[in-house]
This record gives sequence, structure tokens and C-alpha cells, in this order.
Amino acid sequence: MAIKDILLLGDPDLFESSQPVEEAELEQAVRTGRDLADTMERFRYKRGWGRAISAPQIGVRKRIIFLKVDEPWLIINPEVSDPSDETMEIWDDCMSFPDLLVKVERHVSFTMKWRDENWELHEKRIEGLFSELLQHEIDHLDGILAVSRAINGNSFALQSQRDKIPGAVFANNPAAAAV
Repeated sequence: MAIKDILLLGDPDLFESSQPVEEAELEQAVRTGRDLADTMERFRYKRGWGRAISAPQIGVRKRIIFLKVDEPWLIINPEVSDPSDETMEIWDDCMSFPDLLVKVERHVSFTMKWRDENWELHEKRIEGLFSELLQHEIDHLDGILAVSRAINGNSFALQSQRDKIPGAVFANNPAAAAV
């Protein structure tokens, strides 16, 4: 459909909560999903990474996520329940601040309900690094950025310095997260 500009850190719109998609808005939600796919593919072409993007990152305040790990997924109105007590620390990246890494703590697993492009309802237990990815994107829908979840003041690094962080686990590891 269209490649959109990605809102960058500092844009106040990134801190706004998104509204649920109503069934009558499904056609527009699917179009937004195509815009997200095109925008992410362009980002991947330029930067070499990127697995998911949420509607607020292109200025659309709707609860829509597009991701592509092994196959494309359009996730509409995700709901999280039953987060694990076990957590993981991970160096998170974001298309809205592409030169920055942020060390965050995420749940190892949770259950997610969502609707797809046909308005069918799904429910699945989400685990591991795929869990981190979806928690990051759902945070975007709630107006929360990874920089707000930083573990402490030492939880920031530049992408160019990632090889200097010993033992780090990175969110944009291409081998991360099988669906």
C-alpha cells in the first residue's frame, strides 16, 4: 500500500494510548496492516533488522501490530493475560529509536488473545524471545516505550557498540523467536 514515516523518539504521539479496532473498521485495519508491512520492509532494507511494527509508530492510534518472523501476522486488538513470574533481561531495539539499545526486563511468557485480518479470534501462549517482541509492540499500543522500561541508568547503548556488551541477549537476533 504505502511506506509511511516512522515516528521517532521525542514525538509526543508515541506516548498516546491506542483505541481498539471495531469490527466495522476491519477493512481500514487491514489497509493499515499493509502500510505497516511496507514500512517495515523498507526499514529492514535500509537497516537490516526489524521484526514487528505497531500502528502508533506510523501515527495511527489503533491497536494493530504487524510482524514477520517466519510468516506475516496481522494482530488486531491484542489482549495479554497470565504473564509468567519468570522474567528475562534483554537489550531491546526499536524502529522509533533505531540507533539505541535499551536493556529491559520482560516476562518469559504470557497468553495473548487477538483478532486477525478476517476478524477471527485467536488465543495462544507466547514464549521466549517472541514474547519479548510482542510485549514491546503491545507497549507501543499503550503509549509505553522501551526507554520508559529501562532497568537502570546503565541500560542504554548505541547499536554500533553492541559488540562491546558481553553476554548480552539482543531482541533483533534474526534467529530469535520461532512462532
